Amino acid sequence: MNHREHVLAAIDHEQTNRIPYTLDFEDEPAADLDAYLGSPGWRGRLHNCMRGVGYVDAVTETAIDEAHYRDAFGSEWRGDKRPFHLEKPAMAEPSFDGIKWPTIDDFRYGFSNNLSELTGLYAERFSIIHNGWGLFEIAWRVRGFENMLMDCIIEEDFFVELLDRLTDLRLQMVALCKDIPADAIFFGDDWGDQRGVIIGPDRWRRFIKPRWAKVYDAVHDQGKYVINHCCGSIVDIMPDLIEIGLDIYESVQPEARGMDPFQLKKHWGDKITFWGCLGSQSTIQFGTPDEIRAQVDKLCSEMGKGGGYILAPSKAIQPGTPVENSAALVEAFSKQNL
Repeated sequence: MNHREHVLAAIDHEQTNRIPYTLDFEDEPAADLDAYLGSPGWRGRLHNCMRGVGYVDAVTETAIDEAHYRDAFGSEWRGDKRPFHLEKPAMAEPSFDGIKWPTIDDFRYGFSNNLSELTGLYAERFSIIHNGWGLFEIAWRVRGFENMLMDCIIEEDFFVELLDRLTDLRLQMVALCKDIPADAIFFGDDWGDQRGVIIGPDRWRRFIKPRWAKVYDAVHDQGKYVINHCCGSIVDIMPDLIEIGLDIYESVQPEARGMDPFQLKKHWGDKITFWGCLGSQSTIQFGTPDEIRAQVDKLCSEMGKGGGYILAPSKAIQPGTPVENSAALVEAFSKQNL
């Protein structure tokens, strides 16, 4: 079995002799590991089973000055420090009056120019099209976070129209992927914080769920799998995500309420594939190398039982990660190489 076949087996909940995995580093910890090990040769030890083959929804950005830019919706951002910060939302009021709503042409996208080459390059790896910010996240990107939270309570008609417009854009983005020979489309929408669903499960079901259901259906109509990234605690809506057809749930942040991966596996492991589960806020940052190796072994043996699991940190390896821990991750993950 090649890497792609291992991922497909995981999605089909079949047991395999190796657990498919991804292990990605941000630039700073990768450079630290180069220096620690004396060369970048460690990168060749990692055999990530999944690869991006294109993107849609890289929102067009216009520079205002060296530190600030404006996105396609008209919101102004500060981008010179981490994390990026929303300085001025495009819609100060819950109204579309005077707003120039973006079209699909205001979003960047890119795929291989030679589809046969793309298929050849990635034939042995599970291929993904990345689809950027999601409905909930763009809603607050347009309105500002506090305004968006108020909208879903006291400006429901406006909030519904906003989400409907964003859903229409998302469906157009999915349509752009129709002829791309990828296995899956990857969405990101952070519905949760450490405690639970930010707008609550009931409002999520009312406003967010039916619109993502349309998007997931459009992806499935293309014969592709749906992947959704979401940080935080979403245990309360896990059955809903399964109901609307989510194939792979990515991140699985174990520090958040109710997100113990082994309990998630117990309750829903036969219905959905979990991708992630290794704690970026706990084990990776604050564990010892031995604890990291032990946790990776446990995830592989317990989460990988009967398929339905792709090994990964809940976030790409972040700046500030102890370099000894990064080295332990490479060692532990590479044990799953084909």
